[in-house]
Amino acid sequence: MAFAIGVILFALGIGISIALHEFGHLAAAKAFKMKVTEYFVGFGPKIFSFRRGETEYGLKAIPAGGYCRIVGMTALEEVDPSETTRAMYNKPVWQRVIVLSAGSLVHFVLGFLILLIMAFSMGLPNIDGRASVGVISDCVSDQDPATGQLVPCAPGDPAPARDAGIQPGDEIIAVGGTATPLYTDVLEQTRDAEGPTEFTIVRGGEEQTVTVDVATVARLPLDGGEELESVGAVGLGQAATFHYEGLAAVPATVDFTGTMFVETFQRLLELPERIPALFTAIFGGERDMNTPVSVVGASIIGGDAVDQGLWELFLLLLATLNFFVGVFNLLPLLPLDGGHIAVNVYERARDMVRGWRGKPRGGPVDYTKLLPITYAAVVVGGAFVLLTLTADIVNPLRLTQ
Repeated sequence: MAFAIGVILFALGIGISIALHEFGHLAAAKAFKMKVTEYFVGFGPKIFSFRRGETEYGLKAIPAGGYCRIVGMTALEEVDPSETTRAMYNKPVWQRVIVLSAGSLVHFVLGFLILLIMAFSMGLPNIDGRASVGVISDCVSDQDPATGQLVPCAPGDPAPARDAGIQPGDEIIAVGGTATPLYTDVLEQTRDAEGPTEFTIVRGGEEQTVTVDVATVARLPLDGGEELESVGAVGLGQAATFHYEGLAAVPATVDFTGTMFVETFQRLLELPERIPALFTAIFGGERDMNTPVSVVGASIIGGDAVDQGLWELFLLLLATLNFFVGVFNLLPLLPLDGGHIAVNVYERARDMVRGWRGKPRGGPVDYTKLLPITYAAVVVGGAFVLLTLTADIVNPLRLTQ
């Protein structure tokens, strides 16, 4: 039952995001006195609609997006002479660009607000691997090579991190004089250390150095080897979540949002190399956790998150989806909003150059000449959606795998 509720809630979240995306276009267009004739969520047969002023609002049967029909989106569109001054193509370029980008801006705001709610209520995940301390162990002990588990503590076992006064929330920035921006760096430097070692930490915004008596224990190698080796250990674990007090959550959310944008661009660049793994998953191979998912796959993961009580993951996934859709929609490819923005910017730049050369403004871009590129983008995009949807149906990513 919890899984089904999670799937429904996530799908509802996607639907709200789509509706608000189109509302962004609507609000911006109306703010600049453009005429908007239709605002619909969904495609296909009409379920219901109502008219308010000059705009018809409604819901359609196929929940695969939405649209906002603005009069005169291109100069090729036939416009009633009485509405020419309100046609989009007759408005300044900067207004057109704002209207076209408003949908993506809504996604970015939604993503930020979701993260802000997380920061105030449950904290933000440590997705960049920072060396922040989350747990201090009561001891350090050897590792059982058969199970991979640590041997239970015995009386007299050392607890170096605890005895040195390291606390949860401390950020370790150096071990033995070597910078440790990531927790993996702390592990590597600690495993190579022995005896009294200086740990540089940041606590409450202040940098300080503590001496930790690094213990020597028997552990399995980090590269997956099966034989124990003698390494250093201090007994601390990485913080999975950062918690904030009061308004400190706001700048933390801003920083986290920046990280999310970087991650989103990286994932977009990696999309082509992830496609072969989707074919592997479809034809019976193991599903790579890094493969892209459709809205169906994302909803399944959202359902698993709710089923397991992982509301942090549920909200993070919803925020991630908003950032991804917002960035993807701005790609300079027709029929995406980014493609229309690129055409408008091109027209403006071309006319500026022509003006410098003493020539009159050029005419509007002929969209019919861009149809081959548009069709190619639609075919490639449609094939990608079909591929991810198929993989999510026959071999979905599951948190319970």
